[in-house]
Amino acid sequence: MSTGTLIDGRAIAGQIQAETAQRMVSLQVRGIQPGLAFVRVGEDAASKVYVGMKERACAQLGIFSETRVLPETTTQAELLALLARLNTDARIDGILVQAPLPRHIDEAVVYASVLPTKDVDGFHPVNVGKLMLGDTTGFMPCTPAGVLELLVRSGVTIDGAEAVILGRGNIVGKPMAAILCQKARHANATVTLCHSRTRDIAAHCRRADILIAALGVPRFVTAAMVKPGATVIDVGVNRIPDAGAKSGSRLVGDVDFEAVRPVAGRITPNPGGVGPMTIALLLRNTVRAAEQRP
Repeated sequence: MSTGTLIDGRAIAGQIQAETAQRMVSLQVRGIQPGLAFVRVGEDAASKVYVGMKERACAQLGIFSETRVLPETTTQAELLALLARLNTDARIDGILVQAPLPRHIDEAVVYASVLPTKDVDGFHPVNVGKLMLGDTTGFMPCTPAGVLELLVRSGVTIDGAEAVILGRGNIVGKPMAAILCQKARHANATVTLCHSRTRDIAAHCRRADILIAALGVPRFVTAAMVKPGATVIDVGVNRIPDAGAKSGSRLVGDVDFEAVRPVAGRITPNPGGVGPMTIALLLRNTVRAAEQRP
């Protein structure tokens, strides 16, 4: 039995990083070094890892970065005061507030407090609104923008395709739907957005030419749910017990990769699929923000 072609997120992210590095050269001629600030509240283990990966990626490209770590007990007012200072810091072109935040802090208020011009995560209401309107002057959220790049650079036909997205979150599902349904180049898909209340999710999935899983449920997508030849993008990051692993657990996606690959036409591995793209798009957004300095 043939197997689906792997969509190599690391290789495609490398292409984007090389393009971003060329844009860095043009900024250097202008005497500009892009700057990115990371803000982390608390000691969430996964957040530490993710911010560390982003810091290293910045260093490789020559982007100035700084990380502000606040204690778990930080008040919302204290966090907003820090973001207000970063908003006015001329060295900083982009601000990323690492999720999750402590429960006593309102994420929506925090994201709305970052200047839209420094919102390289694409979560500010102005940038969300621009995405919905098809206004390309805003910043798109990094993970769905990365998925779009995976599709485009892998030669997947989006125009007229049936795209099914599993998960209606504000970070991936909703913006992904908005991106794919635009009346624009590399879009024009017919989009179905499925979630926990959707009746017969499997039936929707089997219609999909492009299936994007962002539910946060380990190995939710099985081979029986996939249309033969479909493109399958696995956005999920789930930790499951594994007695054989040193840590006692391991990461898996939302797709049962080994079972689905023989059915799919193209499929992302996990890890090595969407993850590297998110970082590549974050750095591209940061460089773009720097290019727009007054």
